[in-house]
Amino acid sequence: MQWRGSLPPIGNWRRMPATWRMACRKRSKLDDTWQMNLINPVRLAPMWRRYICIWLAYIVLIGVVLQTETLLTGKFDPEMIVYAFLSIAPAAAVLALVWPLSGWFERRGLGLAPVCAIHFVAALAFAFGAHMLLVLMQEPMERRLEWHIWPFMYNVMIYAMVAGLFHTMRANAAAQRQALAAQQAQTLLVAAELGALRSKLNPHFLFNTLHSIIALTQRNPAAAETALFQFSSMLRYVLDTERAGADRVTLDAELQFVRDYLELEQLRLGPRLQVQWDLGPGLGDCVLPALTLQPLVENSIKHAFNPYTRPGLLRIESRRDPDAGLLRLTVSDDGPGAAPEAIAASPGLGIRTIGRRLELDYAGRASLRIDSRPGAGFAACVALPCA
Repeated sequence: MQWRGSLPPIGNWRRMPATWRMACRKRSKLDDTWQMNLINPVRLAPMWRRYICIWLAYIVLIGVVLQTETLLTGKFDPEMIVYAFLSIAPAAAVLALVWPLSGWFERRGLGLAPVCAIHFVAALAFAFGAHMLLVLMQEPMERRLEWHIWPFMYNVMIYAMVAGLFHTMRANAAAQRQALAAQQAQTLLVAAELGALRSKLNPHFLFNTLHSIIALTQRNPAAAETALFQFSSMLRYVLDTERAGADRVTLDAELQFVRDYLELEQLRLGPRLQVQWDLGPGLGDCVLPALTLQPLVENSIKHAFNPYTRPGLLRIESRRDPDAGLLRLTVSDDGPGAAPEAIAASPGLGIRTIGRRLELDYAGRASLRIDSRPGAGFAACVALPCA
């Protein structure tokens, strides 16, 4: 069966050939697109809306100035506005072409000399055309040369002003793009360095903890088994942080990780390791980079407890500084301490890595301060923003 016309009857839809049904669907989509285009007209960019408004205001101003004497008599002649529009609007439309011309210059990467040469020729052509339009709109009569020179120079000046404005806008946009690209590159660089620092901390923690468990197996196998279970929960914390792709954890989570680590070390050190907690209230939801406190605690255990058989005190403190808007975390011990020169020359990764992470992560708003001297213990204080 065949149908005449553009579309078959709707009632015969099921009996239509497949090619007809496909054509109808395409026709329907085209109709919908056409209707959407009618409903959503093309909108001008904000720059062009401002461009049009400025020229319209200028046209109205010229139309008013041309009839100043008429306005003083209390009359208004709208024909002067129309005359100003007819004499200025074509020039404004032609000058809009300078925008794509400046974009062509930018894409081609032309130097200053060829750009100025092309603009010079275009300015003369524009001034000549705009002046010819003005002459055609005037009554034919003999005019002196000055009457032609001043409007011609005025049109050259208008062209130069519009061209300079367009080039300035493109230069500013290019500078903003370069600044954004530099900022994104810096962000990527910081993220890459932070990832590298984090990858240094994790194997460092794993190796030292496993070394402690191995040392424990030689003396107390039962305690070593307990330590392995404790180590599994600590490893889960590290892996969950890596899997989430987020370097931030709450203070409660970081402190719990430190508690698990200290319980493991107490299985090895026994009563030699005494821990004192001094935690401020309401700080558990503060956010900080993962593995910020544990390397500091590990550093104290390594230097203040491992080499000695005497008992030692490890103190962990958290305080809020409301005036500075900072969270201050302090890990201190009563060990032998060290001179600042020895600390700076130390090959250890923990303290140096934490300081660099804080510097990169908080752009100078966080810090790690070391307070130590020989025979006076060791204290590491982390200060970071906390709302």
